[in-house]
Amino acid sequence: MASDSSKAECKQDAGVFAPVIDRTRCEAKEDCVGACPYDVFEVHKLGDEDKRALPLMARMKAWVHGNRQAFAVRADQCHACGLCVIACPEHAIKLMRVTTAA
Repeated sequence: MASDSSKAECKQDAGVFAPVIDRTRCEAKEDCVGACPYDVFEVHKLGDEDKRALPLMARMKAWVHGNRQAFAVRADQCHACGLCVIACPEHAIKLMRVTTAA
C-alpha cells in the first residue's frame, strides 16, 4: 500500500471516479496494488466466465501469467489520484467518471 502522504495527491471524493481495468492488457504485476493509497486493487485468478469473455490472444496471455489479473475490488473507495494509472506498466487502467441514474 502506498504511504499516507500519497493520499494528499488524491483530489476527488471517493466514488466520483472508478478504475476500469482492460482485461486484454493486465499482466497481474501488482504495481497498482502497491501504488493505491486506498487499497482499491487486489490480484486474483480469473474466473471461468472472465476467461471466456477474453479474445483468444488475451486468454493465451492470461494463461502465461497464471490466469491472474488485477481487480478493483473496492472501486467505490477510489479518489482518482491516478497513481494506479501511472504505475501500471501495461497501461491497463483508466479512470472513468461514475454515472448515477437520476
